[in-house]
Amino acid sequence: MPYNYDKLLGRIKEKKYTQETIAKEIGMQAATLSQKLNNKAKFKQGEISSICNLLDISDNEIGAYFFAH
Repeated sequence: MPYNYDKLLGRIKEKKYTQETIAKEIGMQAATLSQKLNNKAKFKQGEISSICNLLDISDNEIGAYFFAH
């Protein structure tokens, strides 16, 4: 079952980032981030942690942003 990243995409916009800037900040190609957001690849734990740090997502909110169906 694919994950729904709508809330994460909303947070990216809310914090005035783009997918490209997020990817660059965490050392990932923009195309790779796009694949992950489109359920073509899975996020690694370190990537989730880095994105949460950039977007001020607390530990107890991770599930809502990265594991919603």
